[in-house]
Amino acid sequence: MATRLRPDVTLTPTDDGAVVLDERSGRYFQLNRTGLLILQSLLEDRTADEIAADLGGRFPVTAARARSDVDRLHESLRTAGLVTG
Repeated sequence: MATRLRPDVTLTPTDDGAVVLDERSGRYFQLNRTGLLILQSLLEDRTADEIAADLGGRFPVTAARARSDVDRLHESLRTAGLVTG
C-alpha cells in the first residue's frame, strides 16, 4: 500500500526540513532535512530499501542503520496519524 499524507495533514518545507500540521488536532511536528527526505521518498512510492540505499549514499551510515531509521520514522508517522500506508 502506498504511503500518503492524510487529507487533513499539511506538509510545509522549511530551511531546516519541514513542519507537518495535523489539522484535526492542531498539533505540529517537525522533521529535519533527513526526515523530510525520507517522507518525500515514501510519498513517491519508493521502497524502504531504496530509501535506505539513498541515505547510505549521502551519509556515513550503514545500510542496516539507514533501514532502521526509515522504518522507525514511517511507523512514527503512521502512529501519529499523519500518513496512511
